Amino acid sequence: MTIDLTALSDGELATLCLAGRQTAFGQIMHRHQAAIYRLVRGYVGDADESLDLTQETFIAAHSALSRYDVSRPLRTWLSVIALNKCRDWRRKRAVRQFLSFTTPIGREAEAVAEDRGAIEDAVADRQELDRVTRAIAALPRTLKEPLVLRTIEGMTQAETALILEISEKAVETRLYRARQRLAASLS
Repeated sequence: MTIDLTALSDGELATLCLAGRQTAFGQIMHRHQAAIYRLVRGYVGDADESLDLTQETFIAAHSALSRYDVSRPLRTWLSVIALNKCRDWRRKRAVRQFLSFTTPIGREAEAVAEDRGAIEDAVADRQELDRVTRAIAALPRTLKEPLVLRTIEGMTQAETALILEISEKAVETRLYRARQRLAASLS
């Protein structure tokens, strides 16, 4: 007898995966990969990096599945892992940027990447989307995270507060400030 994985809850899928049914984790990925990708894309601002970080998120989630509390929403747990991956990426990127100023090869490589990006962004709508995405990515972490979770991911204020481990009022304040900074940087 086969089990219809699409009919199971996230907690049941996690339990099945821990019992050795790897197809259950495939169903978890299928359910949540688009939302996690949007979250990461909103944080990072780069499509290719976002794909890599989304994959890293699910790899980390698979290895840490035994620590998942099935009484809590899986999407929240995955979002926390994704945000941690984004924070790690940002730290590594800062180190790479610092080191690139010391070696001429890094500057040449950045110029090639920028040329490629300019070609891909030939369409005006795409350019505007990239501009907004970069502006969001440039926000400080404390403002970017609530903005991405609430606006892009559509999470409630309570869910955002839970993920970021801050009060709902702090979420509201940070959203207001993020929108102000975003409007100023885009004008």
